[in-house]
Amino acid sequence: MRTILVGFEPERFSESYRAQIQEIAPDMRLLVTEDRQEMEAALDDIEIAACQFPLDLLLRARNLRWYQQWSAGADWLLRHPQAAGLDFVLTSTSGMHEIQVTEHIFAFLLAFARELHHAVLFQRRREWASHSQISGLFELSGKTMVLIGVGAIGEQTARVAMAFGMRVLGVRRNPTIGLPGVEAMFGSDQLLDVLPRADVVVVTAPLTQETQGMIGERELRAMRPTAYLVNIGRGGIVDESALLRALEEGWIAGAGLDVFEEEPLPEESPLWGLENVIVTAHYAGVTPHYDERAMAIFLDNLRRYRAGEPLRNVVDKKLGY
Repeated sequence: MRTILVGFEPERFSESYRAQIQEIAPDMRLLVTEDRQEMEAALDDIEIAACQFPLDLLLRARNLRWYQQWSAGADWLLRHPQAAGLDFVLTSTSGMHEIQVTEHIFAFLLAFARELHHAVLFQRRREWASHSQISGLFELSGKTMVLIGVGAIGEQTARVAMAFGMRVLGVRRNPTIGLPGVEAMFGSDQLLDVLPRADVVVVTAPLTQETQGMIGERELRAMRPTAYLVNIGRGGIVDESALLRALEEGWIAGAGLDVFEEEPLPEESPLWGLENVIVTAHYAGVTPHYDERAMAIFLDNLRRYRAGEPLRNVVDKKLGY
């Protein structure tokens, strides 16, 4: 029987979600499970899949026509290019991360501006810091942000930056597409020209063949020694060995990092111990509203799929976004 697989733990899946799916597709079997054996037993019947679906099973699901992944980034296609040639439509949850990720970006920036990362250390030592010990304070107002990747997250980030009184310059694949709040847009081939103008560089781009290693030694050396880098895109966009040198040798002032080349970040990584680095464990996109927002995208797409209409957030499997 034609089957919709939703890779959820059954106890996490509300009756409301079940009822909405069955209302849209009453003639299809709904399988809600994270159990691999149950998925494998139904593999030949799975036409639609959402949320968790082990890659090796996905590659063997010969009747799969549409997979709604539960994340925005599709960089897993770089590691498994064979999936790009399969006959299924891939959609993402792009457009549901802008609120929490933008807040995470500004959490990094405000922490650096007000030296909160140092204040926490003083607090743990029960030490009242003198003003001379908190000497690196700055204001976001009047600063220039270079935003690398100007999708939904970049658009929201630019809007908030403008509210802080910041100037925003954007870097995107197609610089002819402007956005409110972005003063000027540049192509990726102009990156070395725009980086020296930045007080803050924020990376929100997806990881693709084009963006892999986009920020390396040349780009880091082009930045001001007072500038900060924030990466909430993907770790592979930034050359981590070059970044470590930049932070240790003072090419840049500091970095807020939520993503890394290897995750979890190895315990022996020097990044953990640098005073000018704030590390978070790839949770910028996490929010209590995640499943609710992702499910809304899936349900809308399920209606579209059943009506034969174009789906939202279709990923170009060759480009990876």
